Amino acid sequence: MDEKSDFNQFLGQQAEAEKALVEGDVAPRLKLWTRDDPVSLLGAWGPNNLGWEAVSRTFHWVADRLSQGTYTDFRYDVDVAEASGDMAYTVGFERFNSVADDGTIEPITVRVTHVYRRENGEWKIVHRHGDMAPEDQSPPSA
Repeated sequence: MDEKSDFNQFLGQQAEAEKALVEGDVAPRLKLWTRDDPVSLLGAWGPNNLGWEAVSRTFHWVADRLSQGTYTDFRYDVDVAEASGDMAYTVGFERFNSVADDGTIEPITVRVTHVYRRENGEWKIVHRHGDMAPEDQSPPSA
């Protein structure tokens, strides 16, 4: 399998893992992450972690928080994906809806950047930066 198809296959697994996390299941995400330093997280809900112990603790907290609500229509849209040698990165968006008890639907968009490293022939995620996407306030193009 060539480098690009190998990485694309991993990204498919990651999309499924992210969907599972939104449904409150952390296990698929944990399988895709390195246990080796450096590993880091700049989380959308505020945590900034270094090291597997702190990162995994935050992932469990996020899954628990997500399991308390109702979320629908998850999509993981990767806009940029590049692999070169044993390193790779992606830039994209996680989009889903939060459904309140009264039925009100709030769309949620998280901007995400991931960094990957091949370890023992397998891709692993080594960094995630996620934040709530702000409204674009730039002037319209001419």
